[in-house]
Amino acid sequence: MEFKYERKINYYETDKMGIVHHSNYIRFLEEARCRWMDYQDISMEKMEEIGLTIPTLEIYCKYKYHVTSGDIIIIIPKIIEFNGVRMTISYKVVDKKTGKEVIEAESKHCFTDKTLKPINLKRKYEEIYIKFHNLMENYGLSK
Repeated sequence: MEFKYERKINYYETDKMGIVHHSNYIRFLEEARCRWMDYQDISMEKMEEIGLTIPTLEIYCKYKYHVTSGDIIIIIPKIIEFNGVRMTISYKVVDKKTGKEVIEAESKHCFTDKTLKPINLKRKYEEIYIKFHNLMENYGLSK
């Protein structure tokens, strides 16, 4: 099932030109990713309780269309790569009113313990591994 995160743009998130400042999109992606993980019952809080973190390794963002204060964007995250140690999430971000694509984005992450040592989920946290793997399978992307 496709998860959709709706986000209303606040005035303070805009720049002098009245459009969303480019740096805020990274926050919007993280908000969507965290709400999506909550929805999948793999919240960041639960993961941190067991000693698991998911640092961000890379962010890719191509700006395609602007939005302004009061506009609503819809963010749809999906896993496009996952091997138990690393994962890549793509984001479809559209203006709710116009349907125009606002940004094209991806984030790359790895799984680590609290000391930032990489962890293989399949070996150490199989239940969590299965949840992420199933999310990727839902999009027909598993290998």
